[in-house]
Amino acid sequence: MEFKSPLSKLTSAIFVLAHKIILSEVQAQHCVWYGECGESAKVPGKKYNCNYTGPPKPLPAGGHELLVELCPGYDYGDRSLCCDVQQLQTLKGSLQLPLQFLSRCPACFFNLMNLFCELTCSPHQSAFMNGTKFTLFNDTAQNTTNVVEVEYYIGKTFANAMYNACQDVQAPSSNVKALSLLCGKDANDCNATNWIEYMFDIENGQSPFPIIPIFSDVPVSGMTPMNNKTYKCTEGLEDGSGSCSCQDCSPACGPQPVPPPLTPPWTILGIDAMAVIMWIAYVVFLLIFIGAVIGAWCYRKRRIESEYGPILDSNNPHNLNSDNIDQVDASCGEMLGERFESMLRSVFTVWGSFCVQQPLLVILGSLVIVGCCSSGLFYMKITTDPVALWSSPSSQARQEKDYFDSHFGPFFRSEQLIITTTLKSESIYSPYPVGADVPFGAPLDKEVLHQVLDLQTDIENIVASYENETVTLKDICLSPLAPYNDHCTILSVLNYFQNSHEQLDRTKGDEFYVWADYHTHFLYCVNAPASLNDTSPLHDPCLGTFGGPIFPWLVLGGYDGTNYNNATALVITFPVNNFHNDTAKLGKALAWEIEFISFLKNFSNPNLTIAFNSERSIEDEINRESESDISTVVISYAIMFVYISLALGHIHSCKRVLVDSKVSLGIAGILIVLSSVACSLGIFSYAGVPLTLIVIEVIPFLVLAVGVDNIFIIVQTYQRDERMPQEELHQQIGRILGDVAPSMFLSSFSETVAFFLGALSTMPAVRTFSLFAGLAVLIDFLLQISCFISLLGLDARRQEGNRLDILCCVKLPEGQEERTDGFLFRFFKKIYAPFLLKEWVRPIVVAVFVAMLSFSIAVTNKVQIGLDQQLSMPDDSYVLQYFKNLSEYLHTGPPVYFVVKDGHDYLSLEGQNSVCGGVGCNNDSLVQQVYTASLLSNYTTIGFNPSSWLDDYFDWVKPQSTCCRYYNSSGAFCNASVVDTSCVHCRPLTPSGKRRPTGNDFMKFLPMFLSDNPNVNCGKGGHAAYGSAVDLTGNETSVGATYFMTYHTILKDSPDFIDALKMARVLAGNITNTMGHTVFPYSVFYVFYEQYLTIVYDTVFQLVVSLVAIFVVTTVLLGFELWSGVLVSITIAMILVNMFGVMWLWGISLNAVSLVNLVMSCGISVEFCSHIMRAFSISVKSTRVERAEEALAHMGSSVFSGITLTKFGGILILALSKSQIFQIFYFRMYLAMVLLGATHGLMFLPVLLSYAGPSLNKAKVFAANKRYAGTERERLLNF
Repeated sequence: MEFKSPLSKLTSAIFVLAHKIILSEVQAQHCVWYGECGESAKVPGKKYNCNYTGPPKPLPAGGHELLVELCPGYDYGDRSLCCDVQQLQTLKGSLQLPLQFLSRCPACFFNLMNLFCELTCSPHQSAFMNGTKFTLFNDTAQNTTNVVEVEYYIGKTFANAMYNACQDVQAPSSNVKALSLLCGKDANDCNATNWIEYMFDIENGQSPFPIIPIFSDVPVSGMTPMNNKTYKCTEGLEDGSGSCSCQDCSPACGPQPVPPPLTPPWTILGIDAMAVIMWIAYVVFLLIFIGAVIGAWCYRKRRIESEYGPILDSNNPHNLNSDNIDQVDASCGEMLGERFESMLRSVFTVWGSFCVQQPLLVILGSLVIVGCCSSGLFYMKITTDPVALWSSPSSQARQEKDYFDSHFGPFFRSEQLIITTTLKSESIYSPYPVGADVPFGAPLDKEVLHQVLDLQTDIENIVASYENETVTLKDICLSPLAPYNDHCTILSVLNYFQNSHEQLDRTKGDEFYVWADYHTHFLYCVNAPASLNDTSPLHDPCLGTFGGPIFPWLVLGGYDGTNYNNATALVITFPVNNFHNDTAKLGKALAWEIEFISFLKNFSNPNLTIAFNSERSIEDEINRESESDISTVVISYAIMFVYISLALGHIHSCKRVLVDSKVSLGIAGILIVLSSVACSLGIFSYAGVPLTLIVIEVIPFLVLAVGVDNIFIIVQTYQRDERMPQEELHQQIGRILGDVAPSMFLSSFSETVAFFLGALSTMPAVRTFSLFAGLAVLIDFLLQISCFISLLGLDARRQEGNRLDILCCVKLPEGQEERTDGFLFRFFKKIYAPFLLKEWVRPIVVAVFVAMLSFSIAVTNKVQIGLDQQLSMPDDSYVLQYFKNLSEYLHTGPPVYFVVKDGHDYLSLEGQNSVCGGVGCNNDSLVQQVYTASLLSNYTTIGFNPSSWLDDYFDWVKPQSTCCRYYNSSGAFCNASVVDTSCVHCRPLTPSGKRRPTGNDFMKFLPMFLSDNPNVNCGKGGHAAYGSAVDLTGNETSVGATYFMTYHTILKDSPDFIDALKMARVLAGNITNTMGHTVFPYSVFYVFYEQYLTIVYDTVFQLVVSLVAIFVVTTVLLGFELWSGVLVSITIAMILVNMFGVMWLWGISLNAVSLVNLVMSCGISVEFCSHIMRAFSISVKSTRVERAEEALAHMGSSVFSGITLTKFGGILILALSKSQIFQIFYFRMYLAMVLLGATHGLMFLPVLLSYAGPSLNKAKVFAANKRYAGTERERLLNF
């Protein structure tokens, strides 16, 4: 036995240790594979790698550039690797899809490439990879084996870091996160491990053999997991690449924005503040008023005044026989008022006498004028276009719509179906080989889907006829890839299956199990709608046949969260091109839509329930509604006509019923009213002003109210009048006209001025109504004081000659005409007026009306704004079910486009950074701000991240991508699917080539991007998604206007739509401020809902202007009595405020229709108030109570019979209408305005005048004394 010294032992130990270290190092450097061998048995077109356990081999020089391209930043020393050039090329092809979507975030893509580069080429493969299965390669020239399965040991830290850097990266064209396209499931369900497992799974169609990832941060089974350095998404790379944008990296955004808190309701002690304030105000008023009434009563008792003594003016009795009356005592204002009154009286007296003396001249002249004016009706144009009806050409929304249409084309027409099934049972899908059961809603049953596909196909095959041409859906549909792909855009869940029964029935499996079927494909596509390969064993595309993605929120309804498999409704949308400027093409679309509606009305399937709507449906149903309501309107007017014709007559005895009736005069009066309407329509038709349905439906009602009231006043005043001695008929009627015409002039001129001022409104419907109404009221007044007075004179002669009404040639024997007061006049004079003005009744009246006013003020701010589109439909309309289903099932609102006006500089980095959302873009860029808004969707109503053509263009043009190529010989674009060696990359793989294109480079390749159709090799082609989003100008040498599209959240009612418009404009305003360039939002509904942003201001403006006009005209025409104008204006204002109270109680919203009615209510209220006011003003009774009683007695009956009773019968008939608009906005509001007008004019105003009416005009008293001195009228006045 040899003895070894301690030194020798130490030397031996060192040698052994060194040998082991060297041996270990050698073992760590060997490969697992090298090169490619046999073709994969399970993934055709893919190859296995060759088994090789030797040392790494030097990479041929031809692969150096490819290595730098794929694995930048990796320094492998002498470039001895475990892969050859072919493997690098395969790796490049396999990573094209991740490259296109993840390269937006450099850190994310770097980490991902790290994972695959280490797997494919690392010289240290054997340290973290282990080949577990091999097969013999059947190539006799090579004695080698295929690697058919490996284990890849990956550090958990690396996997988590890679996932964290990539989890927020967006796919702009798809409005989803990129991992939804790359993880095999929704991004929300994706994590670090299942993402890597999916990428290495053979079932995804990319991996030729199974790669089994094993995650650990510590050595396992002698293997050291790959745990290379990673970058966070907030970090820049060593090659100078910047950090990821906020949009693609939530940590870069800082704290998530928090929406401002909702404004709490204004309350006092937990009760609505307005209610408390108005209650307190009412109680205070009541206490003050009761105190004043009691004080005045005590004062009168102490002065031994009569019950009807005046409150404030009791020391100034003005009786005609009083010696105190002297014109000298009258003030200058009183004298001016009396002279103005006398002038009006004289002018109308002379004019009335002339009309009675020259009836033929006046009537023929009136007929000629009416005929000339009415001839304009031949040029009449009726506006039914909702845009022209509700939106002013100068409005912001209208101008923005015109801008959008002119640059991108008009928004498409939409034909939509919402399909539910009568089958109630859900089906359960059990994924193979493992996975939790997935419930599928009844509409997603395969048999139901087949039936729906049959229906969809039948709709595609609908044939219409237009001008002897056949029209099919293909002739009019939206085809974004035409002419390369003429498939129509059909947004349907069936497009996940390429609209094919065969695709829907496709399965993969064996005799025991089904590995994949339509369930698998559906679950993948709803998470990756833009995918061209579902990566299941089916490998079917999700992209629609038309070349665009099918977003699940557009084609499914009734699901919860993002569980699209729970859908209870299917939505199918057929976008049709809108041809605003091409009548022939638009006619074809309209013709096809008629057949579409007819087909679906007649369609029957016991398993399917269909609610549908066409672009023309609403307009068609409104027209049908108008036609169906013609009979209701005719009956309404007929009742009013019959009442007017019969009520004008004053029948004294049965013997003279045919003589004393005034049917012919009543009919003539109605014809005059209708003639004034025809003249107004005709004159404005001459001027080219189009009519609206509101004008046609509302103005006859308004003018009839005003005109009939005047007719009753004239006729009933004549019937009550006694002809003076030596006074002829023409003098009597002239005198009567002199008495009543100033009152008629007051009301008519007030309304005319108020209506004409209403034309200042920016709302077309209100402006048009105001113009037509103002002119119609004015013409009606002129015809009544001319033509009607002549006809009244003729009728009076007929009656005095005992000739029959209508049959005027028949004459009865001579009989004495008796003049007695009518029933209504006697009722008002003897019963109603004295009762109303009793000492104890008047305070109750004031208390009740002030209570009504207080309540109305308290609820005015609670009136809803908007017009529920369901109200515009008839009760039996098929569209109502569609609206109901739309609200119940849909989860997404209309698309919204953020339009950047032309002039923005996209060629510079600064201009790009202010818009884009990727690396290097500003944190307050357009895309970033819209993205941030989508995070607060409940507040901003922006539902999704915007699609960004600019960001997708930057990804598309990258030199690492196969998307942007051109023919080296011609410079023409070379699609990624073309295999041709003459196709070269657009940009070089250099540091400058990897940067964003600017200047001429930007414009050189942009047209190519916008013409590129997406395909398997390049999913970023912009033709389908952005073909219309960019307006190229200057022969494609510059960028004009562009848009960035997203979607609103679901909008169900008017407040939702109004809020969406408001918030979108706020967001666009912020973007405009940060960009320094104009950006505006556009959605198809904005043009209709913009009016509601200012409806409150418009309403206040219209009503205040009308009230001011009424105040001014009333003050002037009542002889410059300022206080009279104030009292009339206060009463009308109370009526209007009470109208708002009724609107709140009756659920009537504030919109253009109700605003027109409010303006009309203002006009009709003048009729109820002005006649009473003038009668009070000219009364010469001694006290206010007596003057109010006289005014109410003489004018109350005419106003009550002329307006209230006339309208009441006609209004009640409107309640029978099938139209919800008629029932709500006409029946309810008309009834309210008549009842409120009558009660205020015939109850409140007389009581108000008895308390606070204007003092007696001494000059008017003196003039009346002088005018009637020595006549029978003097005795009657003094009685």
